[in-house]
Amino acid sequence: MTETLTLRRPDDWHLHLRDGAMLAAVLPESARHFARAIVMPNLVPPVTTAAQAAAYRRRILDALPEGMAFEPLMTLYLTEDTDPEDVAAAAREGLVRAVKLYPAGATTNSASGVRDFSRIRPVLERMAETGLPLCVHGEVTDEEVDIFDREAVFLARVLDPLRRATPGLRVVLEHVTTAEGVDYVRDGGKDIAATITAHHLVINRNHILAGGIRPHYYCLPVAKRETHRAALLEAATSGHPRFFLGTDSAPHTDAAKLAPCGCAGCFTAPNALPILAEVFERAGALDRLEAFVSLNGPAFYRLPPNEETITLRRGTPAAGPARIDTAEGPVTVFDPGFPLHWSVTP
Repeated sequence: MTETLTLRRPDDWHLHLRDGAMLAAVLPESARHFARAIVMPNLVPPVTTAAQAAAYRRRILDALPEGMAFEPLMTLYLTEDTDPEDVAAAAREGLVRAVKLYPAGATTNSASGVRDFSRIRPVLERMAETGLPLCVHGEVTDEEVDIFDREAVFLARVLDPLRRATPGLRVVLEHVTTAEGVDYVRDGGKDIAATITAHHLVINRNHILAGGIRPHYYCLPVAKRETHRAALLEAATSGHPRFFLGTDSAPHTDAAKLAPCGCAGCFTAPNALPILAEVFERAGALDRLEAFVSLNGPAFYRLPPNEETITLRRGTPAAGPARIDTAEGPVTVFDPGFPLHWSVTP
């Protein structure tokens, strides 16, 4: 049995760091394990311009504890009024690594997102020219579409027409949750990839609803049937180069999670890597973990993999923190529901 596992230092290709006091509290949890992260722009107000992205990047770096190395890879929040030239200039300068598409109303702080997809065509065409990836929250928000069907409907109704109308557009289907999404990416050619979260590899919708409601398992896109979780697991552990880790670690205070209309998101930054090591070991795929967390993402984003390494060690189950304290209130860490035998060595 493998007792230690050394990997190139991983990256997180989908991360929520928030701002202010919450940023200061959660940033070290990601910087401890990950070298780089694609940082989500859905602040209030959202990060919609290059100038705002530069200012947010500076706030992140200012909040980074001394002695920690971490590179925030910035994104812009796509709106119907986004200036294509501002996007192109930010990409040329290396300030932003992607643009994020939120359908309006799809998730946390997405009210400024896109309703009329025809209005973003000029931006997408410019992105196709420059090779800048479009990160997609892949759900429709129509009330008549069941929440468990929103991803599959989005693929057919929105994403496929957008890609056909914009040849060369590079797309990341973020936090994919369905077998349909996995198949779409696998069959979609070199210009589309997908991120998979640690929590979607662990939970299905029964974990949220059966035997009582578990608010800390509620996320968007919501976890689906077990057949979909199995499809995600197969994709993640397959070694396929266009599937890679994006934790979608999304901190909310316990008060916000437990409210009558609770917030969506799972906070996995502290334990994502031990969870993944456990999941890959159970699948007999530890030899493919490095590709999923350290190699496939940089290749798609056209960046070199990290040179430094981290080591995970297997031992007796180690209990990580159940929550972290922030100035805004406690934030509960995602509980996978099984013991974690792997830990990242200091």
